[in-house]
Amino acid sequence: MIIVLLELDADGVAETSLETLRLARDLATEGGGVPVHGLVLGAADGVAEELADQLGKHGVTTLYSARGEAFESYAAAAWAAALVEARERAGAVVITGAGTPRGNEVLAHVAARIDVPMAANAVAFDGLSPLTVTRQVVSGAALEEMQLPQRPAVFSVAGHAVEAKPADTATATSVEELSVQVDEPDLRARVVSTEPGAPDQSGDLQSARVVVGAGRGAGGPEGFAGVSELAELLGGQVGVSRVVTSLGWRPHHEQVGQTGSRINPDLYIPCGISGAIQHWAGCASSKTILAINTDAEAPMMTKASYAVVGDMHEVVPAINEEIRRRHTVSTKGPPPA
Repeated sequence: MIIVLLELDADGVAETSLETLRLARDLATEGGGVPVHGLVLGAADGVAEELADQLGKHGVTTLYSARGEAFESYAAAAWAAALVEARERAGAVVITGAGTPRGNEVLAHVAARIDVPMAANAVAFDGLSPLTVTRQVVSGAALEEMQLPQRPAVFSVAGHAVEAKPADTATATSVEELSVQVDEPDLRARVVSTEPGAPDQSGDLQSARVVVGAGRGAGGPEGFAGVSELAELLGGQVGVSRVVTSLGWRPHHEQVGQTGSRINPDLYIPCGISGAIQHWAGCASSKTILAINTDAEAPMMTKASYAVVGDMHEVVPAINEEIRRRHTVSTKGPPPA
């Protein structure tokens, strides 16, 4: 049995959790077709039942749902208690979840509770006895193989390590309510309130498929207009280098790098970013990098998949204009014959 911690967003099950289910299914197949179970926490009345159809398409046979006052807000230790309870009920030999800030924190609590090691940010696995995972280390700048001989094996899955795809054959997903004993110490560290962010703070860099970045080359806070527009046109998020946040040009939650977010987008467009090792540590896992810089010898330019030598204040607006033009043409359709 495999149990997967499932995180929810406004659209249902988060994309990173669906990616984790994909890797869990592959692992289940290697193990002879063992079932994959899921756990959701704090879902409103009826939500788990609504999710059953979606999760059935991703191979989940049983969905556990823990509700109640202890799960009305996020508390890592309480979530860990529920995940351990779900594991015991399912008899799972593998416990996994997405390598998000919450996922990694909860799984670390789980590993400590049951006294086994945890591998964070796995991207692949090899072998089952013992289970060996390949995981990202040094903010994604290097890969490490780690054996997990103890049972249950606990690991998180790095964002975008695999593509979220439905199973070849859908399953019927049953929903089971989970009764969890949560002790007062489990609630000492918890979310007590949340504040909505500004419109440009609503995205999640770590799960973004496209990130448009900017560094000192932006020249100042006013230099981000084109970058923000390009991110919006591509359905992505804005990311920045450390110097940008140090200068107070943009908020820290947008920072990419060793002391910021580690990103794994399909496309990263760093504009005016030299590519210091600290920044590279946060973006090295990007599948494709298109760098824009006036310095052809900048580290980011030499490491990028594609590089455009030029001023970001000229290149980015030109890209935006071309995207808008193509969008207009596509919406109008071909001219009459």
